[in-house]
Amino acid sequence: MSLLDIEALRATPLKTDPYDYFVVPNFIRASKFDGVIADFPEINSTGSIPPSELPIKGEFDQLLKELEGPEFRKAIEEKFDLDLSDRPTMITVRGNCARNNGKIHTDTESKIITVLLYMNQEWDKDGGRLRILRSGTDLNDAAEEVSPNGGTLLVFRRSDNSWHGHEPFEGPRRAIQLNWVRDEDVVTHEQRRHRFTMFLKRINPFGSVAARQSS
Repeated sequence: MSLLDIEALRATPLKTDPYDYFVVPNFIRASKFDGVIADFPEINSTGSIPPSELPIKGEFDQLLKELEGPEFRKAIEEKFDLDLSDRPTMITVRGNCARNNGKIHTDTESKIITVLLYMNQEWDKDGGRLRILRSGTDLNDAAEEVSPNGGTLLVFRRSDNSWHGHEPFEGPRRAIQLNWVRDEDVVTHEQRRHRFTMFLKRINPFGSVAARQSS
C-alpha cells in the first residue's frame, strides 16, 4: 500500500487567496505514519540537508521515492494545471529549527512548485506554525496557519506574492521540502550550497550559519 493518500490530495480544492495553494491533513496515511517517523534520519543540526548526505532507509526511503514518483507528480500537475514532466525535482530534509528561521519570504524565482510535508507527531508549541500570508510585511495578516505535524501536506505555486513564514521556534521540527525547479543547474547550485553550509556547521557548530528561511 502507498504511504501517501493521493485520493485525499485530488479531493482537496485549490485555494487562490492570497495565492495558489492547498493543505492536506494526514497525507501520510495514519496507519503508516509511525513507521515513517521511526525511519526518519537522525539530524542534529539546523538547516536543509540533501538526502544524499543522510542515512536514508526503510519507510522513509519509500516515502521519498513516492514523492518523486509519477502518481504524485500527476496529481500536482492536475491541481495546478501545468506540465512538470521536463522539470527536475529537488528534495531537502530538515530536523531542527533555529530561532532565526521562519522569516517572511516567497521562495526563489527558480522554484516552480513548493511541497512541504510535516513529520512531527504532535505540535503544541506557540511558534513554528507556517502562515500563508497576504503581504511580505505582516506575519499576523494570514489567510491560514498550518501546524507542522501529523503528515500534513502543504503545496503552493511560487510567485512574487507567495509570502509565508512562522513565529520563532527553536528545537526539533521535522519536515521534507520538495521543489519542482526551473532546470538541473538550480539543483546543482542548491545542493552545493546546502553541502557547504553543512561543512561550515561541522567546523563551527556555534556559528551563525543557519538559514533564515524555513517553511
